Amino acid sequence: MPDHYTYLAVDFFCIIFPFLFSFIPRFNFIREWRYFMLPCLLTGLFFIVWDILFTYLGVWGFNPSYVLGYFWYGLPLEEYLFFICIPYACVFTYHCIGLFFSFSAARHTHIIKWVFIGLLALTGVMFLPRLYTSVTFILLSLFIAFLSYKKVNYLPRFFFCYLLILIPFFISNGILTGSILQRTVVMYSRHHNLGIRMFTIPFEDAFYGMLLLMMNVAGYEYLKGRSLRRENQPVTDGK
Repeated sequence: MPDHYTYLAVDFFCIIFPFLFSFIPRFNFIREWRYFMLPCLLTGLFFIVWDILFTYLGVWGFNPSYVLGYFWYGLPLEEYLFFICIPYACVFTYHCIGLFFSFSAARHTHIIKWVFIGLLALTGVMFLPRLYTSVTFILLSLFIAFLSYKKVNYLPRFFFCYLLILIPFFISNGILTGSILQRTVVMYSRHHNLGIRMFTIPFEDAFYGMLLLMMNVAGYEYLKGRSLRRENQPVTDGK
């Protein structure tokens, strides 16, 4: 395969199987698209703006040897597709997990959650000059705190889903960060992250991905819950 198809191939193989399985009646994820599409677009817009800004500031960049060469505002076409393909695969997985498992938060998980929020916020503040670290960790801590304040009940299911997708995460991100390539597809400035690598993957990528997917799931759950509440409202004849 020519090198310039590399990033596109990563996007393709991340979404193709979840997309095809969406049409299987047992999963029937196509009926969930109406809850997925708007959150995906809005979250994608947020991350694209963030991506453009960080590319401009030199926090990261993209190797032109591994993309098709269509750039807008410093981002290759494949990076825009990334914010559709990865969330689709994750929300599909999240949906399927809900079909086979039920989740309830144990007492100690509440404490663990707030410890996690505190550690994220503290790390972000401690490393403010390292933009990838500080922005990612602080935003993630704020978003989890917001969902906790709203008392949403899907966080245990989300974290279980996230643990499952860490395997494809390491494969896809590993390719993008040079695990099997002579050079990296996505290039990171060492001045803006902690310098800790999980194999070839920057430590921050795991939390950046968590925020991306959590925002998609939160939007999906919000729209689905609102729709179900409307359907369950009693019908009146207006008399």
